[in-house]
Amino acid sequence: MPGVSSLMCPATLIVARHADADYLDAEFSDEGGTLSFEGRGQAARLADEVRDRRIAHVWCSDIARAVQTAEIVACRLGVGVTTRKALREIDVGDLHGQPFSVEAICAVTDQWFHGELDVAFPGGESGTDVVARYAGALAEIADVHRGETVVVVTHQTASCIALPSVARNVSPSYADRHRLDNGESAELVIDGDDWALTRWGDFRVS
Repeated sequence: MPGVSSLMCPATLIVARHADADYLDAEFSDEGGTLSFEGRGQAARLADEVRDRRIAHVWCSDIARAVQTAEIVACRLGVGVTTRKALREIDVGDLHGQPFSVEAICAVTDQWFHGELDVAFPGGESGTDVVARYAGALAEIADVHRGETVVVVTHQTASCIALPSVARNVSPSYADRHRLDNGESAELVIDGDDWALTRWGDFRVS
């Protein structure tokens, strides 16, 4: 876990999975997708859910489906948007160009959720890589927004392995059993070097 100055007020990060999207490619690719009609409604609902939280800013992955989600949320809340490449979904390496397969992803990520973070996609990322880049991005956001609450729009698998790995109170296996749906979120409070999840979807955690 990266160090964040202890001389700070806690930052609250509402980390949301991007809204539902449509895709053209049937294989693993870097296609960003385009929000579906349903997805645009999910993004609007996300904004409405956090409207009373005095959101200071929206951060997001630089992938289109995340950017579009973030822009809808930010527009409804009247705040700005900043993208970070480090908030992207996992890099599946040599699977790029092959037919999309949930089983091919799970062959690696199931091991991550059982604590084997050093396992990697051939030519791609290990769980340790994903956690490190997410931790760096989240630390940067927290440092910018001391004492504030922000929305961070990310992706399912990366956030489900990274958030429980950087937080002290939730395990990756918990996240595996409670995957975030499109537009759903978790809350991460960063107070100096103490990182804790206070909510995961509809569940309060302690």
